[in-house]
This record gives sequence, structure tokens and C-alpha cells, in this order.
Amino acid sequence: MNAPAIDQTKLDAFVTRAVGDLSSAYGGVLVSLGSKLGLYKAMSGAGPIGAAELATRTGCAERYVREWLNAQAAGDYVGYHTDSDTYELSPEQALVLADEESPLFIPHAWQVPASMWFDEERTLEAFRTGKGVAWGDHDGRLQCGVAAFYRNGYRASLVPEWLPALEGVVEQLEAGTIVADVGCGHGHSTVLMAQAFPRSRFHGFDGHAASIDAARHNAAAAGVAERASFEVARAVDYPDGQYGLICFFDCLHDMGDPVAAARYAARVLAPGGTVMLVEPFAQDRVEHNLSPVSRMYYAASTTICCAHAISEGGELVLGAQAGEARLAEVFRKAGVSHFRRAAETPFNLILEACR
Repeated sequence: MNAPAIDQTKLDAFVTRAVGDLSSAYGGVLVSLGSKLGLYKAMSGAGPIGAAELATRTGCAERYVREWLNAQAAGDYVGYHTDSDTYELSPEQALVLADEESPLFIPHAWQVPASMWFDEERTLEAFRTGKGVAWGDHDGRLQCGVAAFYRNGYRASLVPEWLPALEGVVEQLEAGTIVADVGCGHGHSTVLMAQAFPRSRFHGFDGHAASIDAARHNAAAAGVAERASFEVARAVDYPDGQYGLICFFDCLHDMGDPVAAARYAARVLAPGGTVMLVEPFAQDRVEHNLSPVSRMYYAASTTICCAHAISEGGELVLGAQAGEARLAEVFRKAGVSHFRRAAETPFNLILEACR
């Protein structure tokens, strides 16, 4: 059989794209280094700065700093001034790279692919055997990276935008109700709600003991430990509190039996209560999810989300690009009649379910 003809233009374009992706992966390592070493922070608001001065400000070796700066300039992550041999971080770049309170701050996210590489042997075995990989069996950078990355997005949107999009929920929270945050991780979402609604009581549940320890520490540091408690529990056996609000933040798709989790939530929900489901943004069909954001979600889903669901038995492995229709079907099977999209962002669907 004759080999297929090669379209040189298509080949060149694809090689360019593949090399660009490889360059981005290399650059991600330097983004993480720059954040941890304080290089971006030292550049923020400083105007043009030379490599030697930046090295002095950060206590780093000048030769390493210069090479790092050149890589940043080559990737357009900082500007380079030829005449003065200086580098500059723009205000826009600072929001993404230096401001740890910004909802756009991205350096922590690079811990996730770092953990994916570290866990490559586990993933290879999972592919070959069909077995799962539990959340807690991954390299610790996964849990820390996910928690830190989502924290700022939740801080920007959860209280001012997402909760008000739910019918009557803010009024209940202001009056005082009981809230379950299922799959709470490090508890950032729980803490944010506890800070905003002091008359309500919040209970975070997660099957990963180390994350629960971190959540308790975060609640204490935020001064809300008296109204935000945390306990190791699965999505089908946390205490029945007859909750006014049950939240699943970016976690239902990770569960081995999401229908059972939704059914249990419906059982422990108080009359008139609401389930808030926050999931990665996705359309319902693969051909509508062919984007850079979806590529990122599919990649994480391959090694993390699907792997954990399979480790829990894999009754229904949704993956991180489940889409609204499949999620609605989960709650329909759980006996929940009301399900709607309350809000959306480029990264998340915010869905409401009620009995």
C-alpha cells in the first residue's frame, strides 16, 4: 500500500503548533519558579529593571535570573527594552503572574501538570489495566495546586455572583441555615461562605484526610472555625443535617457513583433546600468542546478525574467535560425534578437542583 501523500503546509503548521506547546510546557516550569522565588512580585510596579537589580532584590544569583528573564521575554511574559537592557512586567501581566489575590493568578496551576508528570507510571499502569488512581494517591502537588488555583476564582465569583444566581439561597444564608460543602478539599469555598454569612453554619466533607486537615487550618486562620467545621466523609455517608444548601464544587464528576451522591444529597436536603453544582464548563457534544480550555480539562480528566472515579468503582465515569445534559440526567435518576443552569463562566457551569 502506498504511503499517503504529505501536505507540507499542513505538516509545517502542525510542527509549529507542537513545538509551541512544548515551549509552553518548558515555560510553565519557569512560571512556577518565578512565582516561588518572588521574581514576578519584585518586578510588579517596579518599571524597567535589570537582571542584576532583580537578583539583588530577590536574593537570587544574577546569572540564573538573567536566563530566566530572557525566557520570560521570549514568551512575551515580560517586556524587554533593548536600549537599556532592562525587563518590565506590565500591569496586565502582573494580574496573572504576581498578584496572588487576583482571580486571574495562574502560577499555582502549574503544580497540577507537575503532579501529572510525577504520577506518569501510575497513569501508564491505569491505562494498561483499567484500574483507577485515587485522589489521595497522587503527588501532593496536585491537591495543593488545585486548591490554590480554584481559591481565587471562588473568591471572585462565589459570593457576589454564583450564590445570588440561585433562587432564594442568599436570603436563607443571611437568615441562617445549615450548609454542606461536599468534596470541600482545602475548604476555601466553605470559608468564603462562612465569612460572608455569619448566621449560617457550614460543614465541609471530603474523603481525603490531609485536605480536611488543611481545611481546618484555613478556617482557623480566617477566624471562622466556630461556624465552619470539617470532617472526613464520603459523598454518600456524611451526617444528615437536613441542609438548606448542599454544594458540590468541581467534584461531582470525580465521583465513582455521581447518581448515588446526588440521591444522597436529595435525601439529606431540608424541605425547600437547594443543591448547588459547580462543574467545569462544557458543551454537551465533543465537537463543541474542541478548545484550549476543553483540551486542558480533558487532559486533567484523563489522568485525574476519570482515574479517581474508576478507583471508586466507576459506576458512571463522567469526566471533567460532562456537560449540562449528562449532569441533569444524573439528578433526574436521583429523583430530583428541578434542574437548571443558574450561571456560567468560561471555566464553570453553575447549576441548581431542588427536589
